[in-house]
Amino acid sequence: MKIGTDIIQINRIETLIDKYDQKFKHKYLSTDEIKLAKKVETYAGFWAAKEAIAKALGCGIGSALTFHDIIISKNAKGAPYFILTDHAQQTHQITQSSLSISHDGGFAIAVVAITTSNIV
Repeated sequence: MKIGTDIIQINRIETLIDKYDQKFKHKYLSTDEIKLAKKVETYAGFWAAKEAIAKALGCGIGSALTFHDIIISKNAKGAPYFILTDHAQQTHQITQSSLSISHDGGFAIAVVAITTSNIV
């Protein structure tokens, strides 16, 4: 099992949205993720989640795994989960995962636990 976590100041994301709006949102989120995020806290949580996932996979965000390779969604009860694009899934071979996102006191945090079939 691999674990990743990330924390970000919500006002950092708010500043980027105020300055770049849709250009910023589309740089790291899919259209469905943008529709799902109604508040700046959600955008910050999605950012933290993608960073936490990349950390758990041991590659960070870059050429091996882009923001758009990670797709955040919510189940019927509102709990967050993620999937990887087919290409990223072939590379990282996730077999199980759990994602938690929270925000309070001006910060958003995400924690992910991942099991892969890769032997690293």
